Amino acid sequence: MGASPPHAPRGAVTLSLCFFIALLEGFDIQAVGVAAPLLIPALGLTPGQAGVVFGAGMVGLVCGALAGGWMADRMGRKPLLMLAVGVFGLFTLATVVAGGPVSLGIYRLLAGTGLGAAMPTLVAIALEIAPADRRTRTTTLMFSGMPAGGALAALFAAGFLARFGWQSIFVAGGVLPLLLLPVMARLMPDSRAAAASGAQQPGGGQALFGHGRLLVTLLAWFTFGLTLLVLYLLLNWLPSLVAAKGLGGTGGAGAAFAFNAGSVVGCWVIGLLVDRLGPRLPIIAAYPALALSLFGLAGANSLLPVLVLAGLAGFFLLGAQYSLYGVIPLYYPARARGLATGASIAAGRLGSIGGPLVAGHLLGQGWGPAGVAMAMVPVVLSAGVAAAVMTIRGRYAAE
Repeated sequence: MGASPPHAPRGAVTLSLCFFIALLEGFDIQAVGVAAPLLIPALGLTPGQAGVVFGAGMVGLVCGALAGGWMADRMGRKPLLMLAVGVFGLFTLATVVAGGPVSLGIYRLLAGTGLGAAMPTLVAIALEIAPADRRTRTTTLMFSGMPAGGALAALFAAGFLARFGWQSIFVAGGVLPLLLLPVMARLMPDSRAAAASGAQQPGGGQALFGHGRLLVTLLAWFTFGLTLLVLYLLLNWLPSLVAAKGLGGTGGAGAAFAFNAGSVVGCWVIGLLVDRLGPRLPIIAAYPALALSLFGLAGANSLLPVLVLAGLAGFFLLGAQYSLYGVIPLYYPARARGLATGASIAAGRLGSIGGPLVAGHLLGQGWGPAGVAMAMVPVVLSAGVAAAVMTIRGRYAAE
């Protein structure tokens, strides 16, 4: 990070490719949720089995984030990112031949590993190419590709799933990343800055917990864990929850689109506010606003309020989450930011594993859509308290 950012054309090409990778990740992650109303009965999955299958992808994300974060500080970004893109594209495509919960879970696990390895690498690239006063905006702009991809998955579901079957969305989500690989090979410049500093890197425990960073690290993990629990519950179950309100599969796909569209706007707006005002006020305010959105969503039973509240939930949830991706690495020395980011993302993925499982359990116990949404309100408020303490106590490390 000590080096100056790349020249504008090179940086723009890199940011555009990273945005498109994030878009494909978002498409893949949302694909399971929007396909669920057709996929679950087609494969004869119970709610509990569906929760386990959705959770398998999250287990892969944990493993991939840990490995990717460690590797991001030790090798060039380009080969690691290409490997990650190839893995998640290949095993997303393999999903179409799944015949039951076991094979489906294995394919989602392996696809998730590729997805997880890509994310800390994308954060490291964003921090490398961004000027110091635009880091959060650059990170959130890049990661806004994920909800944009989720919105495209929702549109794809509305237009093609009924005609071509649930497999069609996984064909699209698997082929496109594989087609991106030769474009990355030709156009994306490699970065060896992290690899060059790898020999100077402190031990993992020292980097994460030394020099007064223990509290910030633990709060970051706690915040990410609870935030991603809510995020992945909604990504995987929102279409089914809305359909269960009597609004049908089209209403569910519409809610998923509204959630992701609101997320894109939230990324841009909250990221801009964080760069201008600092992280405390925008991020602290986002969590109670998210809790109010979920409270309203629990009681909404007609399409327009559901769409509006789903969009607001996406605005505050992803706006806060992706802004934290740009803020948390700055609490650590430059040579350890990949490790710190990967560890925070991995801790968050433990929550993301729990999200689908919690929803499946609550639905299996007869809670219904409103009960599931209401159960997330105290989770969101707890994450907000942790984020508030973290942003107040955290201090940016020297470059």
